Amino acid sequence: MKKILLSATALGLALTASAFAADLPSRKAPVVLPPPPPIWTGFYVGVNVGGTVDASTNTYVANAPVNLNGATPAFSSAASAAAAAAGTAYPGTNNSGFIGGGQVGYNYQFGTYTGPGRSWVVGIEADIQGVTATGGGTSILSAASLASPPFSPGSAVAGVTYATKSLDYIGTVRGRIGALINPALLVYVTGGLAYGGVNSSTSQFLAGTDAVNFGPLITSAWTSSGSYSDTRTGWTAGAGLEWLFWPNWSAKLEYLYYDLGTVNYSSGVAGAFGTGASTIPGQALFLNGTWTTARFDGHIFRAGLNYHFNWSAPAPVLAKF
Repeated sequence: MKKILLSATALGLALTASAFAADLPSRKAPVVLPPPPPIWTGFYVGVNVGGTVDASTNTYVANAPVNLNGATPAFSSAASAAAAAAGTAYPGTNNSGFIGGGQVGYNYQFGTYTGPGRSWVVGIEADIQGVTATGGGTSILSAASLASPPFSPGSAVAGVTYATKSLDYIGTVRGRIGALINPALLVYVTGGLAYGGVNSSTSQFLAGTDAVNFGPLITSAWTSSGSYSDTRTGWTAGAGLEWLFWPNWSAKLEYLYYDLGTVNYSSGVAGAFGTGASTIPGQALFLNGTWTTARFDGHIFRAGLNYHFNWSAPAPVLAKF
């Protein structure tokens, strides 16, 4: 009987100890999830839309006396100087507008994300956009009085200048480097080559007046015009923010400054000839050449949507039962 009681007591103590041990906190190490794999590496294509703001909103038109065939026209000392003053202008040619186009690129992510700023992404991107950006302006100036003979007191030279500037398209080829703020949010800087189709044109009207003999009438006038159209290359730099909001889709906001340089071209020769009593009929009152300088640079603000192919991403692990 004693043996049975001892055996029962020992069994009860053993069961009690097992139950108590089961209630004790576990000493196993917590499960550590591995960091997410690199998800930015791969090719992507996308579209963008935004606007461009002109950084140089005036075109410079210069006017100066010319000497044709080595013979200085009579009266040119006074009249040509007045014409140069009337024909030198800064018409406003702000060509800000809307842009839209597409991009293609490749990213490479260094390492897996382990914390803000500890994983980097580098890449290259090429894009091209159409631009609805054309600006034109008119300047109307009058020169000082021409009091020297053969001009009557109050005589002057007046000028009207019209200029346009446009950007048909713009594209870039840029490098990108950025840091991950979280696994799906990239902050980056970018820079490289810019190219674009640019146009500029200038028209100028110059005339001499003789207020005493003819009243405020034009004695004679010439017009001049010129234009420039070409594909320009330059540079661009900027920064952006891109969010991988879906496994293969990302949205971005981006700013770029572009500079396609300055163009210079001739706008021809303008002049006037005497026709009345106070001048020598057929004698040149002035002969002036016109040159135009236009600068193509500006700011781009745009939003974009990219599809990432992620061909290098690891295959998903399927659970086994």
